[in-house]
Amino acid sequence: MVILALVLPAWAGITFVGLVRARRGDGLPRPRPRPRRSPAKKAAWVAVLAFLAGGALHLYGLSYMPFLQPEDACWFKAGYMAVPDSSSALPVSLVCAGEEIVPWWVNPGLLVLAVTAVVATLASVVLAVRGARRAVAVRRGA
Repeated sequence: MVILALVLPAWAGITFVGLVRARRGDGLPRPRPRPRRSPAKKAAWVAVLAFLAGGALHLYGLSYMPFLQPEDACWFKAGYMAVPDSSSALPVSLVCAGEEIVPWWVNPGLLVLAVTAVVATLASVVLAVRGARRAVAVRRGA
């Protein structure tokens, strides 16, 4: 209770003084505004996120694959002890007794994320080249 009685008024006073200084204009200099992120950087970030999400989704799909004891994959995923009929890593597939065990949305999700990553990477390169050419043209004209 004593802490609240001392800390809360001190915090309110510091905040009030900061607001008054900001309103008057005296005090610390204002920070420079951050430069806007270029479209090439935005596209690069989209590509990186798509690559990471695709990798995570592929690892999730691979968690269904049989590694050491193949019969255990059907036991843990489908509920019965049998050797898988087939399995593959790309497209992600595990078939036990004629039934696909991997969720239906894994492979379409991988496709969407792969296409997004490739398109965003190409867009990032194109936008970066255009931006560099524009900067050179502006320097020459100045």
